[in-house]
Amino acid sequence: MAATLTVSVRPVPQLDAIGIVCSDMKRSVAFYGQLGIEFPEGNGHIEATLPNGVRLMLDSEEVVRSFRPDWTRAAGNQLSLAFECGSPEEVDELYARVVGAGFDGEKEPWDAFWGQRYAQLADPDGVPVDLFAALPSTN
Repeated sequence: MAATLTVSVRPVPQLDAIGIVCSDMKRSVAFYGQLGIEFPEGNGHIEATLPNGVRLMLDSEEVVRSFRPDWTRAAGNQLSLAFECGSPEEVDELYARVVGAGFDGEKEPWDAFWGQRYAQLADPDGVPVDLFAALPSTN
């Protein structure tokens, strides 16, 4: 019997990036380099776009603590999923919908210094799930 492909008929945010918090950035770059992933030079945050368009992002613990001062390393919180939304308003709406459905909101939407509307949720197993959209340019 052939497999059936199921497709959502309503718009959903697109999985855009997978972020990993690294205790040793140089070692992490070397590990992923063994898989053929090449990262540019960077300090604290680097990312590589994979052939399917999904970005793999590596962040130092210090970078994460710059916006989550209470963050500490624990089993399972080094990986997060990041979903790009179509607008800053969609970030707010999606965050409210998920939290309103009884799921955990980790950090309410805010305008991040890097130019995005950003929010953080946790899935039922505690996996961090980020929502983001570009902020309109003020130029």
